[in-house]
Amino acid sequence: MEANRIYNFNPGPSMLPLEVLKEAQAEFLNFQETGMSILEISHRAKAYDEVHNQAKADILELMGLGDDYDVLFIQGGASLQFDMIPMNFATPEKRGNYILSGSFATKAYKEAEILGRGYVAASSKDQDFKHVPTQDEIKLSDDAAYLHVCYNNTIYGTEYHYIPETGNVPLIADMSSDILSRPLDFSKFSFIYAGVQKNLGPAGVVLVVAKKSMLEKSPEGLPTMLKYETFYNKNSLYNTPPAFCIYMVGKTAKWLKSKGGLKAMAEVNKKKAALVYDAIDSSDGFYRGHADKDSRSFMNVTFRLPSEELEKKFAAEALENGLSGVKGHRSVGGMRTSIYNAMPYEGCEKLADFMKKFKAANS
Repeated sequence: MEANRIYNFNPGPSMLPLEVLKEAQAEFLNFQETGMSILEISHRAKAYDEVHNQAKADILELMGLGDDYDVLFIQGGASLQFDMIPMNFATPEKRGNYILSGSFATKAYKEAEILGRGYVAASSKDQDFKHVPTQDEIKLSDDAAYLHVCYNNTIYGTEYHYIPETGNVPLIADMSSDILSRPLDFSKFSFIYAGVQKNLGPAGVVLVVAKKSMLEKSPEGLPTMLKYETFYNKNSLYNTPPAFCIYMVGKTAKWLKSKGGLKAMAEVNKKKAALVYDAIDSSDGFYRGHADKDSRSFMNVTFRLPSEELEKKFAAEALENGLSGVKGHRSVGGMRTSIYNAMPYEGCEKLADFMKKFKAANS
């Protein structure tokens, strides 16, 4: 780690790979000898066209998906997807089914409910979202248009460790906080979306990876920019795209490939998470993890201390030790450390060491 940088455990916008930042810095003023920054060139220029399409190709390669899938880049954050998905794929007669496993899963369902197109297929709300509902808990409605899941629950620190079976019902996943963090059979998903600012780039763009059959035709009567068909037909270039964000996503995807792809990344991520969870589990109750062990996230580790006073002290002293962003979400309190792909193993080592020393000094 460079002397003037700290370990950034923020949940998003979050830490980006240092190599990617340096690469972008080196070509910031003169991108590919155009004499312009990537922030200045036209999205219709050949130089940008290559960036755009290479990013798409690298993402599909990392996910092991073929020509029956396409990649879209959309603005408005994952929150806009909460609206676009039921607008494009559900009707009052054919409702979107939702698993409520945390805050953002619930927000997605509420947007479908506003449209009169939502149905709860499973929920762990009554257990304070400590676990991800199991396959046996999922009860699809007879009129299911799709099943929507939030694959990693950032605020509560839970993550799916299985892919729900839905039969012929399309499976849709919000993967904002664990996108490209581990290999999955992505072909089991009909539609995946992710705000990239947690694990794949800077804030400003949403990545959509979906079966072309889901994107080719949108319902009549929808505004142009709320149709997936618009983005699909125009290669996400109907209007000016967030070019710099897409450029950074492309660089991060290339960085993932250079590190050995998703299998290699998953091995590192498991080891990183184990360091932090071991610090919790060996603390004799001083640290209390929120998530049930079989639902623990590899990306967001959430825990409480014996008192709110100690939690405030923990956050302040962590920052003094070069560990930023460890405070939990305001809605639940406690601590949250986000250890996305770009967080190096050494950062988690330093965090675990700090946790042990803090316990020794305060218990």
